[in-house]
Amino acid sequence: MATLTYVYSDSTAVLGPLAQLAEPHSYDLCVEHAERLTAPRGWEVVRLTPDFEPAAPSTDDLLALADAVREAGRPRVEPEPAALTEAPRRGHLRVLRGEG
Repeated sequence: MATLTYVYSDSTAVLGPLAQLAEPHSYDLCVEHAERLTAPRGWEVVRLTPDFEPAAPSTDDLLALADAVREAGRPRVEPEPAALTEAPRRGHLRVLRGEG
């Protein structure tokens, strides 16, 4: 992966290692797009790293994945059908009110 940064005042696009912080006028690119990048006519492309490699999963990525799996595995608590009563209809919509 790589980070593309535009320097509008110099008509330059800088392609370098993946940035750790978000910056204005910066965009993260996958390996395929980093390798095929072209700039507008009259612009210069500066490649700080000639070979771009896929980034390994970070600890944050793995923790987010683990949290998502745990959340998906939790049983969903649905209200008991007997506890719901139907309010008067309004057109094609209806309102369910819980008792209790």
